[in-house]
Amino acid sequence: MKLDWTDFREIGALLFEKYDTLDPLSVRFTDMHKWVLDIEDFAGAPEGAGEKRLEAIQMAWYEEWKDEYGK
Repeated sequence: MKLDWTDFREIGALLFEKYDTLDPLSVRFTDMHKWVLDIEDFAGAPEGAGEKRLEAIQMAWYEEWKDEYGK
């Protein structure tokens, strides 16, 4: 399944799998943007990510992280 910028939850879960100990709220959007583009099944255009979409991905990732670490 190919992912796009609107697949917030799926992308957040994949980022959590790869960077599970990293607090998502400490990640810069520029870094997260690159990491999303590096996801194997990601097919979105680099310019398709705006601040709102990156924030939604970050919050989905944070929910995964919070569930694991209880913070």
